[in-house]
Amino acid sequence: MRVRNYRLFFSGQIISNIGTWMQRIAQDWLVFTLSGNNPIALGVAVALQFTPTLFLSLWAGVLADRVDKRKLLMIIQGASCVQAVVLGVLDLSGVAALWQVYILCLTLGCTSALEVPTRQSFVAEMVGRDQVTNAVALNSTIFNMARIVGPAIAGFAITWVGTGWLFIANAVSTVAVISGLAMMDPGKLFRGAAVPRAKGQLAEGLRYVRRRSDLVTVMVLVFFVSTFGITYFSSLPIVAANVFHTGADGYGLLSTLVAVGTFTGAIMSARRGTKGRPRVRVMLLAALALGVFEMITAFMPTYLSFGIGLIPLGFATMTFLNTANSLVQTSVSPEMRGRVMGLYVLVLIGGNPVGGPMTGWMADAFGGRSPFYLGGAISVLAAVVCAIVLIRRGGVNLPVRRLGTGLRILKRDRV
Repeated sequence: MRVRNYRLFFSGQIISNIGTWMQRIAQDWLVFTLSGNNPIALGVAVALQFTPTLFLSLWAGVLADRVDKRKLLMIIQGASCVQAVVLGVLDLSGVAALWQVYILCLTLGCTSALEVPTRQSFVAEMVGRDQVTNAVALNSTIFNMARIVGPAIAGFAITWVGTGWLFIANAVSTVAVISGLAMMDPGKLFRGAAVPRAKGQLAEGLRYVRRRSDLVTVMVLVFFVSTFGITYFSSLPIVAANVFHTGADGYGLLSTLVAVGTFTGAIMSARRGTKGRPRVRVMLLAALALGVFEMITAFMPTYLSFGIGLIPLGFATMTFLNTANSLVQTSVSPEMRGRVMGLYVLVLIGGNPVGGPMTGWMADAFGGRSPFYLGGAISVLAAVVCAIVLIRRGGVNLPVRRLGTGLRILKRDRV
């Protein structure tokens, strides 16, 4: 927080993320109501929102390495603002149809696929390599504070004013991010050497990761946990409406309880970030705990006990995501960071077009709790398998590679 550029970013993100979560809750509820409480329709909306990541995130990483990340983020935020305004106007005018919401979900997915790799790689540019771990954790703290406040506001606001005004509020909140980015001092950014436009840069990034077996292991674990384990976010409206028979306020409260856990996990990650580099052991234990807590929560018999079970599940989720993100960011060379983070976002979000519809289908066929059973089991299995792989390789933490002078330095720590 001593870095002025990061303070400006931090301030804008607080406001914008609250608006983003308000829109996410409102959008899910709008789809659910327009479809007559159909879980499959909600799964389709999730798939449309995340499908663009499959096609755009890798190229977004290449773009982030080539251009000014700050200016690119301002353009993307402007596009997100337009999407929210259009959705809000359609909803408030009473003409919103399910197919229109689907198209806007796809549009939002396109802007998100470009924004996330750029924002992730921009973090190190604002604070420098030595403070990346702490900055990543603070970003998660913002995100999860917004996840507490946003759903809490949305759950009750939907019952008072409907979903449309929440989309307009999110559009207004993007102005805070654009303003913060515009006020930054470009001369104080920790920029690496410019990467000139050339053929084969995407393939070069993929080869870089392929040669790093440590990165490959982390990304495989992130893929399975995010695709099958962390899809419980999409299951919450189904559980709220079809299992416990509550309204939008009940859904908002469940989302808030998850956020209590993720917010706490983000704070603890920030604290660990001040004490040294992230550790693989923490990531593996968090993935294992995520799966165990998810299965335990699935068996909770009442709305209250189910909600309480979401708190440790949220804590484990955020500990896992923060640690994995920090491990990747602190172990890659600056000129490759955009492309590596593009691949990271692909494995983190790219499985949602599969996980989203699968969650909806399972909830419709086997009950709203079923995605929790399967997601928890797969997360546990993935954590165990990756732990075995790492142990067989000597239990090595991610190496730090510095390629600026052509000299390769590897620092290996025990797990």
